[in-house]
Amino acid sequence: MNKLTKIFITLVSAITLMLSSITSSIAKVEGDYIVLGAAISLTGKYSSNGVHTQNGYNLAVERINKMGGVEVQGKKYKFEIIYYDDESNPKRAAQLAERLINQDGVKYMLGPYSSGLTKAIAPVTEKYKIPMVEANGASRSLFTKGYKYLFAVLSPANQYLEVAIDLAVEKNGGKPVRIAQAFEQDAFSQDVRLGILDAAKRTGSEIIIDDKLPKELNDMAATLAKVKATKPDVLVVSGHTKGALTAIRQIAEMKVDVPMLAMTHCDAAKLSKQHGKKSEYALCASQWHKNLSYKDKFFGTGKKYDKDFKKEFGYAPPYQSAESSAALLVFKDAFERANSFDGDKLRDALKETEMQTFYGNIKFGPGGQNTAKPMILFQVRCKGDTCENKVVAPTKWASDKFYHPIPKWSERS
Repeated sequence: MNKLTKIFITLVSAITLMLSSITSSIAKVEGDYIVLGAAISLTGKYSSNGVHTQNGYNLAVERINKMGGVEVQGKKYKFEIIYYDDESNPKRAAQLAERLINQDGVKYMLGPYSSGLTKAIAPVTEKYKIPMVEANGASRSLFTKGYKYLFAVLSPANQYLEVAIDLAVEKNGGKPVRIAQAFEQDAFSQDVRLGILDAAKRTGSEIIIDDKLPKELNDMAATLAKVKATKPDVLVVSGHTKGALTAIRQIAEMKVDVPMLAMTHCDAAKLSKQHGKKSEYALCASQWHKNLSYKDKFFGTGKKYDKDFKKEFGYAPPYQSAESSAALLVFKDAFERANSFDGDKLRDALKETEMQTFYGNIKFGPGGQNTAKPMILFQVRCKGDTCENKVVAPTKWASDKFYHPIPKWSERS
């Protein structure tokens, strides 16, 4: 290789590097489209909820684009999303975030499904200073890392069942209550437990049982025997869907009487399908319910969103879809207030978000968590073999009567 060739190659390399640097600083806007990136679990163990997440994103994109899009500097733009399948794998999710940013030129990200995958992607978006609005990562630890480009529309995991303790205290005339609790040893459930500890301290309540659920989540008889002996005011359980089903089954088998039962992941359709009326009166933590009175100009009320979603996808929207749609509404609002495609200006606008959507109120705290939307509790209510979810807390947003205390097994029909 002669000297002139070496100089030419060096010059070409320098120009390429310069162009790469310039390209990476330009926002991903192509023609009339603002391009967002998303790694979504379309296969693997999270695939069902990954599809719910994608459907929520797509419905919001369609609605926003149909209603005029996003106005920046006097011009109207439409949203577009580049999707990749993260296969429910955190390592794969991080790789895809790198690909979206470095190969596809994406400058704005939507979150994946689950706290674990969000934890994998957040360091990548933070490294490249890419604003990410996420809707399905609730782990408390996401909001204690000092991330400056992460914004979550959902309530954090530690808030999931705090409202149950507040409700128990309210029903006890404002006096402290005695709490029994049992939790799976996963990161999410342990975050839920921390929320209960905080609520107990705040209300002066006493935790009299603090048990771990077995890894198989198929037997909590030891905990329930203690509940029968000590008679707490409220029993709290977090073991995802399997833990909830186990709790209902064994509470019925052992005829455990407790004034209040509150759980995570206890979707009424699954409970009633497995256990029928045995599931009645259980309180279930949820991020959203269609009967809440929140509203916005894009979807109207939760009931209208429910109707539109069913028409588009053929099934009722779970909260994963609703919160995913809300993430797009947040992005639109922030782009228009920033009036810019610059990532830092957009980040600053996201920090100042204060809005109401059909999904709930949204305002971000210092760690990027939503501080304006409480979790809700629905109570399973049955007529014959048909069970429905009735929103009963917080009291301000309740749409139905809360039945308390739970009737004793000897009194049930």
